[in-house]
Parts: sequence; C-alpha cells; structure tokens
Amino acid sequence: MTDLNVRDYNGVSIPAAGVYDIDPNHARVGFVAKHLVVSKVRGQFKTVTGSITIAEDPLESSVSADIDAASIDTNAPDRDAHLRSGDFLETEKYPQLTFRSTGLAEISGNEFKLHGDLTIKDVTRQVVLDVEFEGVNRSPYGQDIFGFSAKTEIDREDFGILWNVALETGGFMVSKRVTIEIEAEAIRRA
Repeated sequence: MTDLNVRDYNGVSIPAAGVYDIDPNHARVGFVAKHLVVSKVRGQFKTVTGSITIAEDPLESSVSADIDAASIDTNAPDRDAHLRSGDFLETEKYPQLTFRSTGLAEISGNEFKLHGDLTIKDVTRQVVLDVEFEGVNRSPYGQDIFGFSAKTEIDREDFGILWNVALETGGFMVSKRVTIEIEAEAIRRA
C-alpha cells in the first residue's frame, strides 16, 4: 500500500491539492426549523452532488454543490409534498438549490469559515458556513477521501419562502430561521 497523499497545514494533515467529488452515498444536507414555537422539525435533501477543489494554498480552495430540491425528506409525505409546493420550494419551477463558495478563512486548527452564494428559488444570498475538517484517509478501495461537517443558519424569508400561519397564542407555525447541517465525504477524482 502506498503512503496516504496528505500534507501538513498548520499542524493538521490535509488532502493533497486536486479535485474531490462529494460522495452522494456519504453526504447529508440536513435542516432544522422550529414548529409551533415548541419543537423542532428535522429533514434532509437526499440528493446532493458537487466538487471541492483543494488548492496548493488551502485558503484558495473552492466548493460547488447542487441539491435536488424535490429530494427533500422530513419523514412525513404530506409535509414533504407541501414543502415541494409553491408555498415553499416550488420544486417544479426551481428544481435545484446551489452553493458556490467565494472564500475560505482559517479560524483555528481544523475549523474554517466558508463564504459563499446560496441560491434557493433563483434568489442568491451570501452565507457563511462554520466548517470542521474531519480528517483524511484512504478507503479499502484505494480512494483518497476526506470528511467535513458544516453548519449555518438562514432566514428562509430572505429567499422568498414566506408561507406561515400566525398562532392564536403568539408566534408562527414555522420559524423564519432555519439551521442547515452538512456532513460529507469527498473522494479524489481519478
């Protein structure tokens, strides 16, 4: 077995420069929103593709990801159908959510801030993701891989997702703030 293709960056082993594809079998783009002010609803998008270009200078690396809006899944078919409708994502008209990075900054060790443009329903807003680099390894199939997790919070109304119901006791049925949680592996392109 050959040595793992890594390099040191400020005391952390990171992948060698190159293009890595997000592994759709080991990627989760999840979200959390408050429901009725008292609980949280969790869901995910089951289909995500994309690539990560690791640059010679790691802070010049970039990310591009596409998410199939219709793949939304909250484990409740009626709710999922409503989320696909014109009240929320309008998946027939806007089939994809996209993310394109615009910059990367190191915070400490394996923690970074990833700046980028998130597009939902043809509305693009800048977001900042808190990224944790989880490590690099080689799969039993000889593929160089690395893992990462990321998190951010958005205001869904900034993307034109306005549907809601006022509650008699105060507040709204669905929170405006939505937390996005990502866990993924990326495989070096051959």
